[in-house]
Amino acid sequence: MARHEGEQPLVGIAMGSDSDLKIMQHVGLALDEFSVPYEERVISAHRTPEKMMKYGHEAVGRGL
Repeated sequence: MARHEGEQPLVGIAMGSDSDLKIMQHVGLALDEFSVPYEERVISAHRTPEKMMKYGHEAVGRGL
């Protein structure tokens, strides 16, 4: 999910499961307060380590 639709995200928030959103939503609220565009992803480093590694490697090229 991307916040600030239409803007290039500057920050990526990665969490291991949907249940982490309760805690991580506070990060999004702080970024919203400062109008920092971000994206949220649920990517389990334990269940899908390749997917997490790919996200991390691609993040730099996307400006995160």
